Amino acid sequence: MSRIGKKPISLPAGVEIKIDGNRITVKGPKGDLTQDIPEQISIVHEENEIRVMRSSDSKKHRALHGLTRALVANMVEGVTKGFEKRLELVGVGYRAQLQGKKLVISAGYSHPVEVEPPDGIEFEVPAVTKIVVKGIDKQLVGNTAAHIRAIRKPEPYKGKGIKYENEVIRRKAGKAGAK
Repeated sequence: MSRIGKKPISLPAGVEIKIDGNRITVKGPKGDLTQDIPEQISIVHEENEIRVMRSSDSKKHRALHGLTRALVANMVEGVTKGFEKRLELVGVGYRAQLQGKKLVISAGYSHPVEVEPPDGIEFEVPAVTKIVVKGIDKQLVGNTAAHIRAIRKPEPYKGKGIKYENEVIRRKAGKAGAK
């Protein structure tokens, strides 16, 4: 058995699960999420927990077993607590601000870069050099944060750019002076 796949997922109070064939819907206090699951994987709902089962021990089914369990667990956590990614802007003149729901970033280009939030995502700017991406869908939060980071990736010489809050940028030495 997959170590991750065989763990049961506990359901907190206020979370409802609806299984309709190959589609699972999770509703909670923060919203609802829907996910299609592979045909080889089945989900069993027992009182306050969910178990993910697989049809055979083939390599593909074992991989799908752990994946499906992780996706369902992320859905349950997302509708109860939500997810967030924090980004930092490093560099002179690099700043972010909100205009309505839109995020406007000055990152050293000749123009400010505007980022529209996808449905289910909201931005916060606690300081001019910090951005928080929040939402209930873990994949969407990660993709949106990666999209913002790609506007100006951190460079290895001075570390300027947009980086994740706890990301470590490996630094390179500059040119050695001529002797």
